[in-house]
Amino acid sequence: MFSRNLIKALLLLSLLLMLACGDSAEEPSAASAPKSGLDIIGVANLKSHLEWLADDVREGRAAGEAGYDAAAEYVAEFFADVGVQPAGDEGFYQRVPLVSYQIDPDSTSVVVHRDGEDRERAYREHYGMSGDKVRSENLVRAEVVYVGMGVHAPEFSYSDYDGVNVEGKIVAVFGGAPSTFEHYARAYYASGRTKAQEAVRRGAIGSIGLRSRRSQENMSWGRYKQRTGKRPGMSWVSLSGEASDYFPELRGSVTISAATADELFEGTPISFEEALDKMEADEVASVPLGFEFSLSRRSSHESLTSPNVIGMVRGTDPELADEYILYSAHLDGVGIDPAPETDDNINNGAYDNALGISIMLETARYFAANPPARSILFIALTAEEKGLLGSDYFAHYPTVPSDSIVSNINLDMPLFLYPVADMVAFGSEHSSLESVVAEAANAEGFELTPNPIPEENLFVRSDQYSFVRRGIPSIYLIPGFTSSDPDIDSEALFREHIKEYYHKPGDDLARPVDWGSVVRFTRAHIRIGENVANDPQRPAWNEGDFFGERFAR
Repeated sequence: MFSRNLIKALLLLSLLLMLACGDSAEEPSAASAPKSGLDIIGVANLKSHLEWLADDVREGRAAGEAGYDAAAEYVAEFFADVGVQPAGDEGFYQRVPLVSYQIDPDSTSVVVHRDGEDRERAYREHYGMSGDKVRSENLVRAEVVYVGMGVHAPEFSYSDYDGVNVEGKIVAVFGGAPSTFEHYARAYYASGRTKAQEAVRRGAIGSIGLRSRRSQENMSWGRYKQRTGKRPGMSWVSLSGEASDYFPELRGSVTISAATADELFEGTPISFEEALDKMEADEVASVPLGFEFSLSRRSSHESLTSPNVIGMVRGTDPELADEYILYSAHLDGVGIDPAPETDDNINNGAYDNALGISIMLETARYFAANPPARSILFIALTAEEKGLLGSDYFAHYPTVPSDSIVSNINLDMPLFLYPVADMVAFGSEHSSLESVVAEAANAEGFELTPNPIPEENLFVRSDQYSFVRRGIPSIYLIPGFTSSDPDIDSEALFREHIKEYYHKPGDDLARPVDWGSVVRFTRAHIRIGENVANDPQRPAWNEGDFFGERFAR
């Protein structure tokens, strides 16, 4: 038997060993140390967000529908979990009042009046038409005047309205703007809002949309007619009850097929093929077409709301904390396809824009743990797919003082189909943000490259443009067209995605993702905001800048 003293000695030795082991266990090794700073960004979290948001259960996250509301709740709960503060009107939510408008397909009528004959055209077969934002019934009949791209840009010595009078007329107009314009001006003048404003200013009362060869290539008429009029349009509603971007002077609008345009232009001073050629050559060829056109429709309306989800990380500097860097990405998708081309009818929107939201969420995680001098706002936006509605509403009714927002960094459909070697920051060249973006990109091994696709007019087609229009220097980030693997034709993969997967059910979790590039891109995304947030000087528009001259506060 052991003596009592020996037992005590053994027990004391055991206790000392346990304490020693406990001290050793509490000292983590380098491999198990908790991650901090930019090392917090990893594949697992990014991938987890993407898989949840782009799951079939979310049904494509269409604004105003259950899948979107579930996604909004997911974002709000994530913000709360990582320590991001609520910054909406109702906690994390800013309820955006919307009007949904739907055309009655059986009510539509388009008639060509020529040489004493009335020739009726068939809905979807010859033309497409959506509902009216406000009116329950529309009827307009007038002469038709062809006005090219409908662009009036005296600073570039160009006007499609030279020599024609459109007062009380219907204008036939192509999308786009002259390729000779600098890409930023091209984007501005290609905007549907800009075209409508000019047409109304000149007294037009209706419009006929013409499809360019590139539009025909990007979307066949067969696909277009499957979609037209199937889903309701939307507009946000002001506090005074007015629908946004509504032009009551335009009493009707329609888009016609290329075959119908061929027929309409036959026997006029210019054939449709000639009009296409002139438009592609940036030559003004506007002319009255010598016939009348009438259209009518009925529309129904429904009021609803859909939330922006807004969180904030409070800045640490007493003087700068009342200024804000605004990170944005749209949370909504296009939802269920009402006329599916395959058995899969869910437009999951994995790249557009579940991955953009995923990157923004991990950016929020970082800043919640590492607050900078200025405050940071994070907004998951609703109804981008309906016309930048959530961002435009917030830009008009911000939940912080409007002059306290110093810049916007937006994400929309970042494609990582290959190992990415460069970044594009649409809009950075307009302000002091360009050098900040270049520095952040280079720090993560990316080159900052110019806009590779100016013909797409992307700068006015995503949410940052809502903030540009309110005078806020803004950028829209995407991965570039250069792969670090020289054997990969990265531009071909990008264009294939646009043609085959964009706004289609195929944009789902089966799409390839180069996760290493996503992590580096997310870190660069963070660096941009952090550098701006810690800079004593606000971002500023460049002297004489095109957008700064028009919109700067």
